[in-house]
Amino acid sequence: QMPWEEVRSEMVGEKGLSPEAADGIGEYVQLHGGLDLVERLLQDPKLSQNKVAKEGLGDMKLLFEYLTLFGITGQISFDLSLARGLDYYTGVIFEAVLLQQENHPGEEPLSVGSVAGGGRYDGLVGMFDPKGRKVPCVGVSIGIERIFSILEQRVEASGQKVRTTETQVLVATPHKHLLAARLKLISELWDAGIKAEMLYKKDPKLLKQLQYCEDTGIPLAAIVGEQELTDGVVKLRDVATREEVRIPFLQQVSKALPKFGDS
Repeated sequence: QMPWEEVRSEMVGEKGLSPEAADGIGEYVQLHGGLDLVERLLQDPKLSQNKVAKEGLGDMKLLFEYLTLFGITGQISFDLSLARGLDYYTGVIFEAVLLQQENHPGEEPLSVGSVAGGGRYDGLVGMFDPKGRKVPCVGVSIGIERIFSILEQRVEASGQKVRTTETQVLVATPHKHLLAARLKLISELWDAGIKAEMLYKKDPKLLKQLQYCEDTGIPLAAIVGEQELTDGVVKLRDVATREEVRIPFLQQVSKALPKFGDS
């Protein structure tokens, strides 16, 4: 992640490489491309004389043949400057980088950071095997915190509100002493496969219950008050539009909920 000039200075000043050797390395580590670059390097007279280099480039050529079959070569770059901080890799290493969307036509997307990395390590498992057997492995580590950070930035920039729950309906009551009614209705909804919840306070205020729906993104509230119990109905409220409809209690409610939510 350092500029080549700084890497070269470290090679010569700290690692003791000759300037000629550092410049020779610099010819390669600044290259990046696709299958065309792999083909060009396979014809390179210096690399073609090196058995390990030829094997590595052969693996890259095979990889790009598979990537072509998957139709994703446009998302892949063969970058000779890529390095991983661990030394147990024995083959191809890789890094997933998230790109910003293009702002203007023809503009190159900018990298906003690495979100995953890994590679091939055929010798690692064998280190723990008494017989030292070679076990081919490929692994990747995903940067969960990095991904969440980027998602939060995108959501904040878009102004959208993130829904933090899959709950479809909150069972609510507007008066005191109606806990039993809430429990009975929520049980019926669960049995019908409806994702429902309720506040666990014994007598919460209706405003607080509706505010909870708004804060968490729950789209519907099923309200059971004294009048609704008398009439044998449940009042369904669309939290966003405040539209309300009265529906016959229990079995009929569970049937009406998905349809009302879709509307």
